Amino acid sequence: MTTLKILALTAATAFLSSGSFSEIRCSNSNTPGREALIQNASAIPAITTTKDNKIQVALLLDTSNSMDGLIDQAKSRLWNIVNTLTTLKYNGQAPQIEIALYEYGNDGIRDENYIRQVTPLTQDLDLVSEKLFALRTNGGNEYCGAVIRDASANLNWDGNEKSMKLIYIAGNEPFDQGKINYKEVISKAKNKNIYTNTIFCGSRDEGTQTFWQDGAVTGGGKYFNIDSDRKVIYIETPYDVRISECNTKLNDTYIYYGSHGSEYKLKQAAQDKNAEVQSVSNYVERTVAKSKKNAYKNDHWDLVDKAEKDADFITTVKEDALPAELKGKNKEEIKKAVAAKSAERGKIQKEIEELSKKRQSFIDAEMKKRGSSDSDDLGKAIESSIMELAKKNGYSL
Repeated sequence: MTTLKILALTAATAFLSSGSFSEIRCSNSNTPGREALIQNASAIPAITTTKDNKIQVALLLDTSNSMDGLIDQAKSRLWNIVNTLTTLKYNGQAPQIEIALYEYGNDGIRDENYIRQVTPLTQDLDLVSEKLFALRTNGGNEYCGAVIRDASANLNWDGNEKSMKLIYIAGNEPFDQGKINYKEVISKAKNKNIYTNTIFCGSRDEGTQTFWQDGAVTGGGKYFNIDSDRKVIYIETPYDVRISECNTKLNDTYIYYGSHGSEYKLKQAAQDKNAEVQSVSNYVERTVAKSKKNAYKNDHWDLVDKAEKDADFITTVKEDALPAELKGKNKEEIKKAVAAKSAERGKIQKEIEELSKKRQSFIDAEMKKRGSSDSDDLGKAIESSIMELAKKNGYSL
């Protein structure tokens, strides 16, 4: 038994009811005995206790044939959701942000319940974006209880009782399909302070009749209905162009390291492009998210973030792990180069922060003129529920 599982068993025995996101990959496994493993895992949650608060969000998306619109909305609203999370504070401190991604209801998934953990809870938001944009729909059976059970049992939920732990599941088929009792798994999740929110893609009455509302009530979360085929409404602002220009400058402050560092740097640019393809506004939202230190962290490949996390790392990094522009330099020269990029990044982040506040004020005023009818989409549903649940848990803007 691994150390993590021993700790989890000890915590469960002591009746600790909160948890944290881990990278246990049972959800896309085809190995024998998987059903027994998950049943055991649901009884013994992974526990990781941290000093700092976290806001952890698991997105469970139906990727069956009829859900192309839902996936498009998720692509369009990912960075808006991240930015909503970054506005929250607890006792004046900004929590760490972690996001996980699941898909379910897809015949292409080699799993008896047609579910797959696409990413674990992670701060690597470029990874989440990459995997989200790679999702493809295919006909299948949508088993909400099964995917909620997997997410609540196999993600590494934080043990800090002040951390916010949220599941959002979206789909359009009856909530009670499949062998797994949704009430039981959602109740177990709630006992670990994991709140389940449901988003039905269809009319509100139909979602109520097919138990989506009951799922949210059971999970202590919020129930929403959306039109998943509706295009996301974007509002252009006078600040978009300048924020977009800042993104290019921001990218120039990243210094990759390690055997895969250059690949991660390319991935950063690729996810910029994915956001831009959705819309200029989505590209701007991503830029704003990238300026938030508690949300966009890349210490696994960027020397600036790594040095901020571990000041001694530069003294130990090997030359063959460095990019060409730093090879042949001594440790002091490398430190100066990293410090210069860090200072430059700080200035750019500050400018983006100031511009984003003005941009949001402009959007809020425009939305007030239009009324709330333009906000019927996945991102807005998640945004409004996050705010309400955060307030109940002692978080503030």
